[in-house]
Amino acid sequence: MTSKVKYTGNLRTEATHLKSGNTIITDAPTDNNGKGEAFSPTDLVATALGSCMLTIMGIKAQNSNIDMKGAEVEITKIMASNPRRIQKIEAIIKMPSKSYTDREKKILEKAAMHCPVFNSLSSDLEESIKFLWQ
Repeated sequence: MTSKVKYTGNLRTEATHLKSGNTIITDAPTDNNGKGEAFSPTDLVATALGSCMLTIMGIKAQNSNIDMKGAEVEITKIMASNPRRIQKIEAIIKMPSKSYTDREKKILEKAAMHCPVFNSLSSDLEESIKFLWQ
């Protein structure tokens, strides 16, 4: 088992990662009867994509002796209705101000596009992934 999720009332859940004991609170978003005081479940899906891309890039960077410490990803989630779902995820990956060769850029970009979350998303979901090399 990976995690346990408990409904705590008022459209809020608390998820516990069993191995570490870390917790995440979710709230329904304000456009869906919630308070929006924490990540919504769909926010976590979109955010997981960004975290996954940076993690897989980090593994490749580590194995290729590339320094990417300080890289960031900005995520925008766009919802659709009928049925309510994530329609599009936009990700802007901002790389730190360092000199990257064309080969290193290619290695890192390819790694990002092959992360497990990316590979798990529905083919109906639109993704817009941009890399900003400072």
